[in-house]
Amino acid sequence: MKNIVVLVSGGGTNLQALIDAEKSGEIKGGKITCVISSNPNAYALTRAAENGIASRVIPRKEFADSKSYSMAILETLDEEKADLVILAGFMTILDECLTSKYAYKIINVHPALIPSFCGEGYYGLHVHEAALAYGVKVSGATIHFVNEKADAGAIILQGVVNVEKDDTPEILQRRIMENVEWKLLPKAASLFCQDKIEIIDEKAYVTE
Repeated sequence: MKNIVVLVSGGGTNLQALIDAEKSGEIKGGKITCVISSNPNAYALTRAAENGIASRVIPRKEFADSKSYSMAILETLDEEKADLVILAGFMTILDECLTSKYAYKIINVHPALIPSFCGEGYYGLHVHEAALAYGVKVSGATIHFVNEKADAGAIILQGVVNVEKDDTPEILQRRIMENVEWKLLPKAASLFCQDKIEIIDEKAYVTE
């Protein structure tokens, strides 16, 4: 059974999707053993407590830079014996000191179809605002491995929704969360825990 550690910063809706998926048996071969928050007031911590999951708070503001913060996270992941690290609304870019040690062991969900509307500055509603401004007809979410560059790691899964004429960023965000993020993030976690993701030439392939 692999240890899954989830990193959070806010409300924890993706964490809740993972918790629900684990409870229903959708995540095979893995268990959420710890939640780490960069924000002591994150509601995600309440979700963890209500489901009997241990949590730790490592406030980002207490560290001078990304590297020192990433070193603190790295130390904690080692202590927790993390096999898989999931970023679920974690609002901090991790330094290479962490991403290189946990290469192909950290996954993130990005609310767009990478390589569109991704990279630095594209987070939260900014992603959906950009997609609507461009006039795309479909959007979605991407589950990918994390490396030292924002949203540039190997893609594991992608899912698509239609963009409707009257969509607002908030409506599109909700549609993508409900139909793609909350389904594919637990699926990717389960695939990882069952050793069903193969890396070839820095690309990820699902082996069912």
